[in-house]
Amino acid sequence: TPFVKGSLEVDYEALGKQLERQIAGGVTGIVPVGTTGECPTLSHEEHRAVIEFVVKTVNKRVQVIAGTGSNSTAEAISLTEHAKAVGVDAALVVNPYYNKPSQEGLFQHFSAINKVGLPIVLYNIPGRCGVMMTPATVARLAELPNIVAIKEAT
Repeated sequence: TPFVKGSLEVDYEALGKQLERQIAGGVTGIVPVGTTGECPTLSHEEHRAVIEFVVKTVNKRVQVIAGTGSNSTAEAISLTEHAKAVGVDAALVVNPYYNKPSQEGLFQHFSAINKVGLPIVLYNIPGRCGVMMTPATVARLAELPNIVAIKEAT
């Protein structure tokens, strides 16, 4: 996500240009506010606004998989509900960071987000989150109707 030079404001003009360049280059999907990028530095309002801007700008020309993860289950649900409401195709949801939940805690976290009814891509990145989702937990989550993929970064 680009920012206006010398400012803390998102540069939507530059973001629009980036999106058009990526689409012209042949990408089939865009992931706004992914966790390794800028999302930890955005306010919740900015996070939501970036997702809305991307959805409107790409206008169904490519898939939009919005980053909606958080270490707070309630916040992750809220971000995922918003993403669904504005028309994303799926959500990329990271393991809760900092909290270091148990495997059962991971299962409960993702099970609650699953209820939003949007396709979910699990994001297992233990180096950033301090917890690794085990294959057994992934297998349990895969039985839920909206868990559709995993981004594995172990």
